[in-house]
Amino acid sequence: MELLFLGTGSGVPSKGRNVSAIALQLLEERGATWLFDCGEATQHQILHTSIRPRRIERIFITHLHGDHIFGLPGLLGSRSFQGGETPLFVYGPAGIRSFIETALTVSGTRLKYELHIEEFTEGVVFQDEQFIVTAKLLDHGLPSYGFRIVEKDLPGTLLVDELRALGVKPGSIYQQIKRGELVTLDDGTVIDGRNFVAPPKKGRIVAIMGDTRYCEASVELAKRADVLVHEATFSAEEAHLAHDYYHSTTLQAAEVAKRAEVKQLILTHISSRYQGNMCDQLVEEAKTIFPNVALAFDFSSFPIIRKGNDEG
Repeated sequence: MELLFLGTGSGVPSKGRNVSAIALQLLEERGATWLFDCGEATQHQILHTSIRPRRIERIFITHLHGDHIFGLPGLLGSRSFQGGETPLFVYGPAGIRSFIETALTVSGTRLKYELHIEEFTEGVVFQDEQFIVTAKLLDHGLPSYGFRIVEKDLPGTLLVDELRALGVKPGSIYQQIKRGELVTLDDGTVIDGRNFVAPPKKGRIVAIMGDTRYCEASVELAKRADVLVHEATFSAEEAHLAHDYYHSTTLQAAEVAKRAEVKQLILTHISSRYQGNMCDQLVEEAKTIFPNVALAFDFSSFPIIRKGNDEG
């Protein structure tokens, strides 16, 4: 599991930062990539990475401002041209279906794969045997949502060395033991399978916020997440601009991270007014409130390591 930032700027593209798009790489977990937002030229950014458009399985849209959705029609069309045949699911607020269908119809774009568009409000957006994604409404000029992506706990591994010490040889009996059943060995000994399976591996949690002012929903979505991705469009001294334009400052993002007790905060959606050393200052501001802070740049990547059970 890895976060790869394709666009980290706010509003309009700049020489240093493209507009919003984040890839959640789930290659080991499910051989797929999920996108969160798809600003203008996202497909161009992808060309500079190892991402394969045909492996993009799901796209989650936080809100309908252009810097978060104008890259969608081009990416959807290119995925088809490049041999993508597997279904693609797009999730977004009300209006995303009209935007996509109008763009594809007017441009005469025909897709070679099934496109499923689902409009959501708050609650569970997606769930399967591996992940559950929930959304909450944030505080922005248009309805903007944050996502909480939870990897479900994985079953514990079989304690093979302990079984071998008892003389239990590999075979179908291992499956019975892993299911936690009572098993009778050849010598008549009865063992409880539950005693030979390690504790479940705790799933990872990623919280990705759309554009927003500081709000309680962000804290709730990020609660004890391994990683929180939060916009920091403005520095602390420009809090008045952040409020007027429905955005957050570095300090507000850090306050969310602190209250939510996350492990790491990644700042993104940075105004083009901050260049060079000014970006370092943004990080230092946030660190006055929350220690583990990183500032995302285009093509920054952050692996999300599964922690041991003793680390919570």
